[in-house]
Amino acid sequence: MSARDYRKVGRVISNLYDIQPAAPSFVEGSLEGSRIASLPILVIAIHSQCNCRCEMCDIWKRKDGRETQAADLERHRESIHSLGVKNVVLTGGEPLMNRDLDAICAFFRDLNVRISLLTTGLLLKRKVDLVAAYIDDIYLSLDGPAEIHERVRRVAGAFETIHQGVTAVRERRPEMPITCRTTVQKLNHRHLRATVSAARSLGANKISFLAADVSSSAFNREDHWGPDRQGEVALNAGDLAALEEEIELLIETHRDDIESGFIAESGPKLRRIAEHFRKHLEGKQPKSPICNAPWVSAMVEVDGSVRPCFFHAPIGNMQQLPLAEAINTETALSFRSRLNIETDPTCQRCVCSLNYRA
Repeated sequence: MSARDYRKVGRVISNLYDIQPAAPSFVEGSLEGSRIASLPILVIAIHSQCNCRCEMCDIWKRKDGRETQAADLERHRESIHSLGVKNVVLTGGEPLMNRDLDAICAFFRDLNVRISLLTTGLLLKRKVDLVAAYIDDIYLSLDGPAEIHERVRRVAGAFETIHQGVTAVRERRPEMPITCRTTVQKLNHRHLRATVSAARSLGANKISFLAADVSSSAFNREDHWGPDRQGEVALNAGDLAALEEEIELLIETHRDDIESGFIAESGPKLRRIAEHFRKHLEGKQPKSPICNAPWVSAMVEVDGSVRPCFFHAPIGNMQQLPLAEAINTETALSFRSRLNIETDPTCQRCVCSLNYRA
């Protein structure tokens, strides 16, 4: 694929996670000024469990297997239409484990909403008919070359299973945009260049890197991780030096991939991954990313809890209220009216950012 082709696919993919700076769109200090009338992006966790046992995530520890049904979404049809939802992101757990996924996709397709899939990739081959019929783009978790990926995911043969799944999708939908998302942590921080090569071998259109989250209560952490658990994922001083060296080598040897957009992050953005770990190691607050997620999107848990993003506390519940009301409860309005991305502690520790541009 040519550099021009990569840039074309990158524009499609970055419509969801725009990696260019964008100013947050909010009116600070005003309750009514914080009311959301337009919600371009809706993220829905449609299954509570996962088919991986990742080192940096506790979702797989859940005992219950709750899942969203298409019937659960019907009461929100008018809200989704009136809010102008453009893109729904299906996540979990593992969304391909949902037994009602066909009907859920049909529901959003009927509303002319673009469907993105965040997946481990282990069920892509088995679900290829559904994926080819309904999904508009795929975000595929990739933690390194085969050996490293399987060590992180703790699933034997995971890389080959993913490769077979991507191949099956490509046979049905050759033009399907597929982005690999790599969470940088202790087990893979020395293998970023090899991870880029692994993404190419899978036939991905793009790869994006972000630092592992070790400080929030997201990803089924009922309590914040203590120092020992954080140390299993975060980097020590020696690891950090190795990561900084690996990032510089990545920038030097993959300039064409950065320029073409195959690697989503610029050199400065890649270096900020190391800076995030440095601040954690030093016990200092890192700098908040530029983000407008709380004003352009909502994240819905399987139990109906509505969050401004993965990391902030719930502001409403879709099982109790229509979506348009759940994102505009008094709690939601108060939260958005006082939220300052630059100074909020949760935002300062955030490992990702959503800068949506219509």
